Amino acid sequence: MKRKASSGALDPDRERALRFPPPNRLPDDLSAAPTSPQSDQRPRPPSGNGTPFPPQPHAFTPAASDPEAPAWPPSASDPEPVAWTPAASAPEAHAWTPTPPDPEPHAWAPAPSDPEPHAWTPAEPSLRTPAGPAQDAPVWGGPPEPDETTSESLRPDRLLRNRRRPPTGGWRRLVYTISGGLIHPRPSKQERHRQELIERIRRPVAKGHYRVAVMSLKGGVGKTTTTIALGSTLAAQRGDRVIAVDANPDRGTLSDKLRLESPSTVRHLLNDRAGIKRYADVRSYTSQAPSRLEVLASDRDPAISEAFDAEDYAAVAELLDQFYSIAITDCGTGMLHSAMSAILTMADQIVLVSPVTVDGARSASATLDWLQAHGHRPLAAEAVVVLSAVKKTRKSSVDVEELKQHFAKRCRAVVGVPFDPHLEEGYEVDLDLLRPATRDTYLELASVIADGFSKRDRT
Repeated sequence: MKRKASSGALDPDRERALRFPPPNRLPDDLSAAPTSPQSDQRPRPPSGNGTPFPPQPHAFTPAASDPEAPAWPPSASDPEPVAWTPAASAPEAHAWTPTPPDPEPHAWAPAPSDPEPHAWTPAEPSLRTPAGPAQDAPVWGGPPEPDETTSESLRPDRLLRNRRRPPTGGWRRLVYTISGGLIHPRPSKQERHRQELIERIRRPVAKGHYRVAVMSLKGGVGKTTTTIALGSTLAAQRGDRVIAVDANPDRGTLSDKLRLESPSTVRHLLNDRAGIKRYADVRSYTSQAPSRLEVLASDRDPAISEAFDAEDYAAVAELLDQFYSIAITDCGTGMLHSAMSAILTMADQIVLVSPVTVDGARSASATLDWLQAHGHRPLAAEAVVVLSAVKKTRKSSVDVEELKQHFAKRCRAVVGVPFDPHLEEGYEVDLDLLRPATRDTYLELASVIADGFSKRDRT
């Protein structure tokens, strides 16, 4: 049995604890200081002989309000020292428990509804129609129309790129040629106007055939030249057939304006008309110019040509209507010969040729008076007057503008053909040998005539 220590002597462990207090003990003057969560409130271990330390001065005592604070110092009768147990609501009392970190710190976590983080998802297309009074407006974002993608969608203007006509002349043509087509200057204003005239000339003939009568009261004013130049312009720009018929009873000169390919005349065609069934049969009686214009010549014997009357012209006109879209008749001088009545009756358009002279202009105006007086007022109102061989104003003593204003009040249009050395020759007419201004003038004349192609009935 161990011997008890004397009451006057201190236990070595106790003496050491008094001399070197634990670091968490408060000084005597701060024993009443408020408690801190960081203070060490753990129970001290018992002494070496199993007896816990006696209460020390200024030791931290838990607040009385704490229902589960351990009694301190523990009773000596306890077999084991009572350890301090924190409140049941906190798993580790006075111990800081950090918030569980995110799976990916500092990384943006998308909302659960996002199917792909950091990926832009376009909004659903709206099926609402645009606001507006129109009820048949297209549905934006909706299904395509049934006829939106068809064979008609494959238009040439969508599929073909750089499909422009090359320049016809001037510096634009030079640049286009030198660059091998890599540099394609835009057409000039004059070139655009020329293309517009060509589009007008290419209008389809509504009723299938169209008859034009070119006439004048005086000879040698350019009537036959106007016939061949107008017909050549129409034939060169159109794809259908155009023919010029010489109906002059006094040995017409239309066949002198081109190289003859056939010796046949209009009289031969009349005699053989019963056996003509196709275009190839008619083609053997005509001659063709480089412009594709065909010419049906008249008899060169005046005695025979005089027999060409109104009935014969009507038979020829009806035969040619089956194979040609446009027929231009070169009428004889005068208004009273036998074929003239049938020509005026069957004509859809008349072209009145006048020289830039006082007597020539008065004769042309008198022709309009005669037409109005003899039941052809619609033809006179729709007539086109051609002022031939117009020279420059400084070189002419006749007021051309006054003439144009006079005829513009009486007919549909007035066209002035400038003087051209090639036409002055009085021989074969070749459009390529004309001056550009003269070619453009005949384009203007042809487009004015073509404005009547859309009419189905004679005015």
